[in-house]
Amino acid sequence: MRGRQSLAGGHKERWWQVSARSLPLIGSHSHDVAHTELLRNEHFHLQNLAGPGPKYGTPMEPKFRPRSCLYILQLSLSATVLIQFVGLVVWRAASGVELPGYVVLYGIFNVIVWGWAIALLRIERRRALLMDRTRGHSAVLLLIWALAFAAENLAFVSWYSPHWWWSIDTAKQQVEFGLWFVRFFCTALLFFIGLRAPGLPRKPYMLLINEDERDVEQSLLGADGDSTSTWEGLRQKLRLLVPYMWPKGNTILQTLVMFCLCLLGAERAINVFVPICYKNIVNALTQHNPWSSLASIVCIYVLLKLLQGGGAGSSGLVSNLRSFLWIRVQQFTNRVVQLRLFGHLHSLSLRWHLGRKTGDVLRSIDRGTSSINSLLSYIVFSIFPTIADIVIAIIYFITNFNAWFGLIVFVCMTLYLTLTIIITEWRTKYRRDMNLQDNNAKSKAVDSLLNFETVKYYNAESYEVSRFEDAILKYQASEWKTQASLAFLNQTQNLIIGTGLLAGSLLCAYFVSENRFMVGDFVLFGTYIIQLYTPLNWFGTYYRMIQNSFIDMESMFKLFEEEEEVKDEVNAGNLNFQQGKVEFENVYFSYTNGKEILRDVSFTVQPGQTLALVGQSGSGKSTIIRLIFRFYNVQGGCIRIDEQDISKVYGDTGFPWC
Repeated sequence: MRGRQSLAGGHKERWWQVSARSLPLIGSHSHDVAHTELLRNEHFHLQNLAGPGPKYGTPMEPKFRPRSCLYILQLSLSATVLIQFVGLVVWRAASGVELPGYVVLYGIFNVIVWGWAIALLRIERRRALLMDRTRGHSAVLLLIWALAFAAENLAFVSWYSPHWWWSIDTAKQQVEFGLWFVRFFCTALLFFIGLRAPGLPRKPYMLLINEDERDVEQSLLGADGDSTSTWEGLRQKLRLLVPYMWPKGNTILQTLVMFCLCLLGAERAINVFVPICYKNIVNALTQHNPWSSLASIVCIYVLLKLLQGGGAGSSGLVSNLRSFLWIRVQQFTNRVVQLRLFGHLHSLSLRWHLGRKTGDVLRSIDRGTSSINSLLSYIVFSIFPTIADIVIAIIYFITNFNAWFGLIVFVCMTLYLTLTIIITEWRTKYRRDMNLQDNNAKSKAVDSLLNFETVKYYNAESYEVSRFEDAILKYQASEWKTQASLAFLNQTQNLIIGTGLLAGSLLCAYFVSENRFMVGDFVLFGTYIIQLYTPLNWFGTYYRMIQNSFIDMESMFKLFEEEEEVKDEVNAGNLNFQQGKVEFENVYFSYTNGKEILRDVSFTVQPGQTLALVGQSGSGKSTIIRLIFRFYNVQGGCIRIDEQDISKVYGDTGFPWC
């Protein structure tokens, strides 16, 4: 308890040092508010540090717990392992299979261990445990997952045993193999996900508290730091993309979209039948079939290859036809997005247009429209078809070969996609640093050449060359990291592909030697796997491009999120212009709070009358004209034209004298 009090005391002393430096910068009223808020925040933290529950550590504030689907997956996998142990004992007892005592003890022991692991996983998320760890799960929990995963790997020791699951014929073998696979898959995921600890903060809890106090002070001082993830709000972004893909109100384009999707499905079917035809050709040649039947199979194979293209549908007849028909849909998307955004920008107030950066707005429009087309193309015609091909391949191999081939394809594809995404995310920082160093080197060269005369005055040629050389060396160091990480990604992908191809080929060759498969089946497996891996080589590129497209799309959607300052009322009508009488009645207006431009202004301009507005700069002459055209809404009073309040008519009605 003494240690906890000293910890709280040190925490309090540090807080007073920070607040003494920062709070005097605020005005008297805001100083009191900030002081009260920080005292309340500090009191809450001290209660947490010395609060109840010393047995299980310090309670953690909910705002410091990261939201993660992987944490839910951890709980689900742990519960699955626990339930399957209970299910194993119940199944053996219900089916009349012999139930030795060690099996019962083993099941009870696992239920206790996994129940304790689930409880510890939940406690670690809700409390900062009193142990020596900066981040991540406790050593006890990691040890449980590691031992459980290692125990399931012991099954591979009996790989060469005839009693292993080479032939899954009886119901007992099927159930035992299924339960083992569930345990192996769940414990593997738990171990590897546990190394990342997705449900726990990335920093120690005490450091998070200290940083949070500084954030509170900065927010009270008016500081703003916005750092959101690219993938935040992914569901909402995808929902915004759907209307641009489906051309509402255009039957012809809707028909084109449906036809393109049908062609996409036809490509998936062609990718299945090409290896099958290749298998039939090999079997026909090995069995010395007559020329007539062999010629028909070869013609069908060539026709399918013509439709498929050189790789996996990348340049075939079907793919080219789909790309050609999609041009009109793509143009429709470009037109709708640009027109909608252009109209929205015109509906914004003059206040926003005076403060905008035209170059940034134009770049946001260009990048946003192109990013939407890129996203639709990558997601609909690259990512989804690749995933569909993987699922179809797994189902095909399980159905026509056996479960082992489906398992090999599933494991290899899962590892391939997972490691590709992880390594691509990891190497993004090197790519960003390389671009930064490249810009730095170019800026040094341009600045030095533009200031050639100054460099000559100070005889600084060698100094400028040295600075430029340092910039180039930094760029090349970042470039080396980028290229090395790319080579590492490619080698990792090749290793996974080679391992999966080796395992499947050896297993297929074994079945061919046992006369359970034909030679054509071996050829089919190799052809299908290579065909399946071809589009995956671009998966990392697609992932990076999708990430960049989301970034470009965010800036455009931020323009859509700009709210209209001048809005029409629900029951607004058109302006009924008659003679042009203009009335200002007790009008109040200010561009910013606390600085009134117009205060209780009232005057009337009769039809045909001329009125001169005279005053010094900033007195509100131009403001009156802008209010008549309803560039802004008044804060008080009203403006009438021919006895009609202009705030109750449509803003796009227009004025006859314009």
